[in-house]
Formats: sequence, structure tokens, C-alpha cells
Amino acid sequence: MDKSVTPSPGPRSPGRPREFDLDHALDKAIGTFSENGYYATSLGKLTAAMEIAEGSLYKAFRDKRGVFLAAFERYVMLRSERLAQELANTRTARDKVRAMLAVYAEGSHGKTGRRGCLVVGSAVDLASTDPEMAKRVTAVLASQERRLVEFIREGQEDGSVSSLVDAAVTARLLLCVVQGMRVLGKTGRSREEMASLVDSALKLLD
Repeated sequence: MDKSVTPSPGPRSPGRPREFDLDHALDKAIGTFSENGYYATSLGKLTAAMEIAEGSLYKAFRDKRGVFLAAFERYVMLRSERLAQELANTRTARDKVRAMLAVYAEGSHGKTGRRGCLVVGSAVDLASTDPEMAKRVTAVLASQERRLVEFIREGQEDGSVSSLVDAAVTARLLLCVVQGMRVLGKTGRSREEMASLVDSALKLLD
């Protein structure tokens, strides 16, 4: 993780233990920010969820925004790791697109779906007023779009995707689908409803 997003007031004394588990605390922060949004998450709500004292939060992150930036980076990392695990089991590039769609569909139903996506939430809450967050959100979405373009072009080479498909336009449309899944998931959808979108979206590759 980029150390700049988890600022520290200085080096710890030799042998001094960390006061809390950083990853565990950030995972809790991810859930709180995703569910409530940045502005509706008070310091009290945040420290309660992270199970740390307010003083510990200030020492590790300086302020709420520092927590949010660290949580955002961890969220993106965890999502990337999950996708990499799914991609490892694919054979064709079409399977890679399916895996990516399936990961988003699985995260867009039930309790997880209602909690929401930190990237989508950040785009809604902060991207129009916070230039740094706008850059981070844009970078994440651009990376996803590039990956989809690569999958589609690779599929055209291995024969699993039609050669008539416009890779750039279709990748952008699929990006709208996967991010739209996370928005729709906030309204409380079933696993079946979200999973059915995967096969329909894959028809864009025919």
C-alpha cells in the first residue's frame, strides 16, 4: 500500500507494538464508508467500527480523510487480488470477461450488495469536489476499462470473441455494466438476479 495514504507522526520506538491490527481496522472502515458514504461517516461511527480509540486514529492516519484514502487503496487492492484468483482458473479471454463480470455480480447482492462499492461511492460523494479522489477514481475505472479492452482483443485472437466487436466501445459498455451492478446492488437484489446479467452481458462479445 502506498505509505503516503497512511501517514505516521514518526518512527515507533524499538519493540513498540502496534496498538491495533491495521488491516482489520481498515476492513472495518471500508464497510462503514461503503455503507454510509464519506460525509455521513462521523469520527465516532468510524472509530467504533474500526474498534480503535480516536487518539489511535489520529496517530495512524491524522484525520478521517487519511483513513478514507488508506481504506480506498486497500479496497482496490483486495478487489484486484480477488479478481486475479478468479482469472487464474480461466482458459480463454471470454472466460476472463465472464470471471470479471461474475466477481461484480457476486458482490452486488444481499448484504454485501446493499453495503455498496467504495469506488462507486467515492465517485458520487467526492469526485466532483476532491481533485485527488477524482484522480484516484478515474485511475481505477481507467484500469478496469483497459483490462476489458485487453481481454476482448485477446479473445478476438483466440477465437472466443467475435472479430466484429469494437473492443474499445464494448469494453466501455461492460464497464458500465459492472459498475451499474454495484449501484443496483444497493437496492437489495438477489444472487439470481445479478448472476443472470453475466450471460446477457457476454452476448456483447458475439
